[in-house]
Amino acid sequence: MQIATDNTSIAFKTLSLNTGGKRLSAQVGGQGVPIILFHSLLADQSSFDLIAQPLAKTHQVVVLSLPGFEGSDFVGSSLDVIADHMAAGIKALDLKQTPIFLGNGYGGFVALMTAIRHPKLASRLVLADCGAAFSDQGRAAFKGMSAAAKEKGLGAIADVAMRRLFSPEFQQQNPALTEARKVRFLAVDPQTFHGACEALATLDLRPQLSGVTLPVLVLVGEQDEATPPPMSVELNAGLPNAKLVVLPGLAHVPQLQAPEVFLAAIRSFIDSAN
Repeated sequence: MQIATDNTSIAFKTLSLNTGGKRLSAQVGGQGVPIILFHSLLADQSSFDLIAQPLAKTHQVVVLSLPGFEGSDFVGSSLDVIADHMAAGIKALDLKQTPIFLGNGYGGFVALMTAIRHPKLASRLVLADCGAAFSDQGRAAFKGMSAAAKEKGLGAIADVAMRRLFSPEFQQQNPALTEARKVRFLAVDPQTFHGACEALATLDLRPQLSGVTLPVLVLVGEQDEATPPPMSVELNAGLPNAKLVVLPGLAHVPQLQAPEVFLAAIRSFIDSAN
């Protein structure tokens, strides 16, 4: 990956880590305090392309491909197992400083679970558009999407997935981006998708939040339909050392919709780890 946002660009190298006989793919670039990016279920590692280069000017950026996504082997759907696998991969990177975790959507749940199970692995967390548990309606949505995809394929729910990523107005104004994200969604491994839907439909991290004493920045797009703002409000309230920021006019993947706004929202928090 080499993304140019001005006259200079920082090259990223692709690493394939072997943890427990399973591959975990990562793209690494830049120097400074490490920041590890965990992507959403509906938007793969390329959803960080617009912020990876700016971040790499001040941090060592590690863009992970979560298990079952491009370059990384499936390790099952249990978030406990996935978190332990991610922890092993992060340790294998042999980073010189304790990293920041930044997770979006499903990646936020994975990042949080990894921090819960491996409390000394991260220095602070940025949790964008996730939560600690879904409502009954949210759980039903995951079960419904998975059932429809099993019967008719991912194409049958592609429009629903895009609605969970972006508001209808944003889709109308940005058809090329919406279509590109749809193509990436359709490339998701079905086994990975169904396993993640099942895990998220049963997840409840609320009893464990009080033990997460790291500084946490909780972000949520005002228009997020996948993980609505009340989930982030609840997450923020359950964490001992957290701050909540609502991003007006944005939805589930704010770093794709408005990368400059997203970076401005996290900059002071991630820079204070230097």
